[in-house]
Amino acid sequence: MSDNVPAQAEKAKTSIFGFFKNGVEYKWIALSNVIIATMMGTVNGSIILISLPAIFNGISINPLTSFQYLLWLLMGYGIVTATLLLTFGRLSDMYGRARIFKLGFLIFTIGSVLLYLTPGTGDEGAIELIVFRLLQAVGGAMFMANSAAILTDAFPPSERGKALGLNMVAVLSGQFIGLILGGVLAVYDWRLVFLVSVPFAVVGTIWSYLKLREVSFRAPKAKVDILGNITFVAGLVLLLIGVTYGLMPYENDPMGWSSPWVIASLAIGFLLLIMFPVIESRVESPMFRLELFKIRAFSYANIANLVSAIARGGVMFMLILLLQGIWLPLHGYSYESTPLWAGIYMLPLTVGFIVAAPVSGMLSDRYGPRWIATGGMLIVTLSFLLLAWMPYDFEYWQFALALFIMGAGNGMFGSPNSASIMSSVPPDERGVASGMMSTLMNTANTASMAIFFTIVIVGITNSFPAAMASSLASLGAAELAPILSSIPPTGALFAAFLGYNPVSSILAGLPPSIVSAIPASTISALESSTWFPSTLAEAFMPSLRLSFYIGAILCAIAAILSAMRGERYIHEVHAKSREASP
Repeated sequence: MSDNVPAQAEKAKTSIFGFFKNGVEYKWIALSNVIIATMMGTVNGSIILISLPAIFNGISINPLTSFQYLLWLLMGYGIVTATLLLTFGRLSDMYGRARIFKLGFLIFTIGSVLLYLTPGTGDEGAIELIVFRLLQAVGGAMFMANSAAILTDAFPPSERGKALGLNMVAVLSGQFIGLILGGVLAVYDWRLVFLVSVPFAVVGTIWSYLKLREVSFRAPKAKVDILGNITFVAGLVLLLIGVTYGLMPYENDPMGWSSPWVIASLAIGFLLLIMFPVIESRVESPMFRLELFKIRAFSYANIANLVSAIARGGVMFMLILLLQGIWLPLHGYSYESTPLWAGIYMLPLTVGFIVAAPVSGMLSDRYGPRWIATGGMLIVTLSFLLLAWMPYDFEYWQFALALFIMGAGNGMFGSPNSASIMSSVPPDERGVASGMMSTLMNTANTASMAIFFTIVIVGITNSFPAAMASSLASLGAAELAPILSSIPPTGALFAAFLGYNPVSSILAGLPPSIVSAIPASTISALESSTWFPSTLAEAFMPSLRLSFYIGAILCAIAAILSAMRGERYIHEVHAKSREASP
């Protein structure tokens, strides 16, 4: 980097923070572009969680026998974004952040339109949905890789925490708006679930092309790190595909961890990822700037972010399972209505985040991010413990309080931590730094879902048959145990998630001679909204509590790492002090 970088960066700031002819400061234009992209991406990510039953019905496919499509629709988006963020982050440093950001908007819009127009049905329709969603993910990776860098370029150090805090509010708000929108729109037409993002995508594309400018300090043109890109993408894809298929049944096993293809995929993926830092330390223009980890604030903040993302990545999914599959049916809600009400009942998490994120961002601008972010992780640790100590038939105010505390803690951690990472690097490295931060977080989120899935599925596999037999015996219907025990653990888990009572479909498939021999009172009890949730809870809750305890431990570790980052480090300030020193 040349010696005149600070002077050029300061000169760039003078033009950045000037007013347009219309009187709007550029920093607010940049923030509006980023927030539109953030809201659009996060709404798109969560809306599908709620609307999957309607989507699968719309393309005429049985979700309980199409587990692989379910997993790819849930996890495919995260796999693609995790593998591409680093590449787009580095390219944006070389060719312009605004350029890559705008192109991401356009590709995302095309993917959204294609999802709405999905022509196929059955397996063909499911594959088309997955492909179009992966295309969406390419566009999402382009603007996700640049969002934090664009805000860091546009806002001075004294306001970065506030700007990133507002963007973090958009992240969680979008997730929960998606949950509620998915529940409402799926009632009318499953295609509306994908159409709803198109107007925002079109507006965002036009707005970014009209107003977003190249104001960043460009990195010198360099060769694209082809070897590093191939190694990283192949390693991460193989690893995440192995994890995904490890969650699927294999032959007579409820999960596929013993599959030779899964073992080979995981082994090769790990090997390639181990080779990646070695390659990056030797190539001329690495995509992953290992030297940035020499900056204490950058390294500890990123590692704390990684660990906390593993803790929280699968939490939303687990909480939706708890609400949709157990608590809401036990409290009189029909299975068809549980997706919408699950989104509504999780709103305290959003409220806590919205309250804490902008306030903590502004406080970190004034007092530094170290202890605010650390305190946030300690609060999240407490919320995990509160959730682990609750019974499955909890009082809602207790659950809402735990969610609010979790949202507030994550809000306290998120924006100061992001500001700490982005402020610690040179201006011409912000694109790759943003890509590194997002890559670590997205990889951790996908891994987290796989980890929590595995814990829960293993627990249900071991406990569900016994819980089923005991519950049937209490009804005087022990003879049905061999029949109803045929429900696979993954089928029971996803029946809960998708808002189905699998008992009804199994009884409907039995020969009339068997059904007629079952007392009507027994059939009524089995098909009620309480029997299956209560039976599932006995097998589900021990593993769910274990996942919450693991989340608490990980958040406590993240708090320690956060405290180890040291005092506030702003690259521009330290660069000037080094210049001023003799």
